[in-house]
Amino acid sequence: MSVDVATPQSLEKVVVVYGGTSAEREVSLKSGSAVLEALQRKGVNACGYDPRDNGLVGLEQLAPSLVFVALHGRGGEDGTLQGALELLDIPYTGSGVLASALGMDKQRTKQVWSAVGLPTPESIMLEATAEWSAVVEQLSLPLIVKPVHEGSTLGISIVKNQAALEAAYHEAAQFDARVMAERFVVGEEYTVALLGDQVLPAIRVEVPGGFYDYEAKYIANTTQYHLPCGLSAQHEAELALLCQQAFAAIGGVGWGRVDVMRDSEGRFWLLEVNTVPGMTDHSLVPQAAAHAGISFDDLVLRILNTAGEHFTA
Repeated sequence: MSVDVATPQSLEKVVVVYGGTSAEREVSLKSGSAVLEALQRKGVNACGYDPRDNGLVGLEQLAPSLVFVALHGRGGEDGTLQGALELLDIPYTGSGVLASALGMDKQRTKQVWSAVGLPTPESIMLEATAEWSAVVEQLSLPLIVKPVHEGSTLGISIVKNQAALEAAYHEAAQFDARVMAERFVVGEEYTVALLGDQVLPAIRVEVPGGFYDYEAKYIANTTQYHLPCGLSAQHEAELALLCQQAFAAIGGVGWGRVDVMRDSEGRFWLLEVNTVPGMTDHSLVPQAAAHAGISFDDLVLRILNTAGEHFTA
């Protein structure tokens, strides 16, 4: 069941869930605050709730008619909250349990993509006892080391020589028990937002330091976001279709974002999918929406309108 918010005042109560206990808490607080303010400007009866305070019990006590999920990372973006809301029969924004869980697991997402023939860089799982020379031999240098279940580029390192590989593993292991290494694609980075059936304009991300890390995403003002992205109409259409296929492959619905690299030969490579993208003043989905003529407040309402799609996906 989808929820019609053409007349948002008719909704009994929307609860924006944000904050939480993941490593992405601070980003989630910013996203949730921005969403809540937008809903209130649109006349929606909305309030915010941080589950760190009183968990699921506190949320249930608020008796929401609909939940806007603005939690990033584990505990909110990984299917756990989605499952609880389904048991409570409360519609919510974004993807359902399976897609949320898959999207949070970078390695299994890549396995699904590979299984359906979508291009994604080769990767392997790492352990503390790994044969580092064998990892380098298989993936070549440079390579990327990242936590499997973390977002916002937390714990990610670019490894340019074998001597740095073990340290990169231990850095990532501080964020997650499961760590992966991935072949590094040299080229341009793109991100594509999906909103219902609409693919928003692609953004080419350019970072002076060459690495789109946490600081570049949320703090620095030197990161450049190219809109239009500079691709030809044909190549941007190719990228849009690829991202739609990637999102559909994991069962994603409602809204999301897919991150992609384009190598020197013009080939696109899928990196990861975000089922609850950021909604901060530095975030990419609002930028793409604005370029398509959708204001931030209208974007939030359109996301709200997708609530419940996971029941039929």
